[in-house]
Amino acid sequence: MLTVDFFTPIVDDPYEFGRIAAANSLSDIFAMGASAHVALNLLALDSALGADVAAEILRGGADAAAEAGAFVAGGHTIDDNEPKYGLTVFGTVHPERIVRNAGACAGDALYLTKPIGTGIMVSARSVGLADDAAMRPVIDSMATLNKNASEAMVEAGVHAATDVTGFGLAGHLHEILVASGQAAHLEFARIPLFDGAWEYACAYCRPNRAFAIMDKAEAYIERGDLDAEEYDNRLGILCDPQTSGGILAAVPPCNATAFERAYERRCGTPPWRIGEITAGEAGRITM
Repeated sequence: MLTVDFFTPIVDDPYEFGRIAAANSLSDIFAMGASAHVALNLLALDSALGADVAAEILRGGADAAAEAGAFVAGGHTIDDNEPKYGLTVFGTVHPERIVRNAGACAGDALYLTKPIGTGIMVSARSVGLADDAAMRPVIDSMATLNKNASEAMVEAGVHAATDVTGFGLAGHLHEILVASGQAAHLEFARIPLFDGAWEYACAYCRPNRAFAIMDKAEAYIERGDLDAEEYDNRLGILCDPQTSGGILAAVPPCNATAFERAYERRCGTPPWRIGEITAGEAGRITM
């Protein structure tokens, strides 16, 4: 399988930008239960920034690729006013073992392997609300590969999975549900958030893209007995676009404990169980 992904900087440090962008690109491979082997750099950079900046971005990408077990075989650069970086990644998996974003069954446990709120936190940092200390866990999370999570879900016999990125938790879960013909219930209090993300979301410190995702999500996320303000704030979290987010996995209930043990053995921390797949209107989400 062959994938590609790239984006503009969300952090100031060139090395960290390179590593985060590469980790994000590699997640497409890991979400399918595959192994990464070869990568190609895609870099757009203003030549006025100098070779040192380019070298640090590429070093960050190379380090992430090496950790993933992949070899960077080259790539392409262009002179551009707005920096962009990412990878084309080649990976392999047995055809009968590909993990798809379809196949979730009623009763499956829903797990998430990284906190959410990266878009909100980056927005808060851009307006001076979140400081460097608040951003450090966010940057560390974005720079962390989903390789271990991928291996754990494959070991546990996951039914369906995806990486959580630009469509937010709500958007990517909706894709799984529509493809699987199922609904889901989220236990909102169990969804892991970066410190400060809830408060910033309530203060409408949200990335612009979140509002477009929210407009669509209102059609498939039930309000229930929540008041308008609480519902809107929860949507602000669920629809926050993520950068290099975690794996969202639908695990058979009989394998839930095995997945938790496999993940904790590899990552040192347990994954978050945030809800379950339910029978119902395809794509519908309750909370």
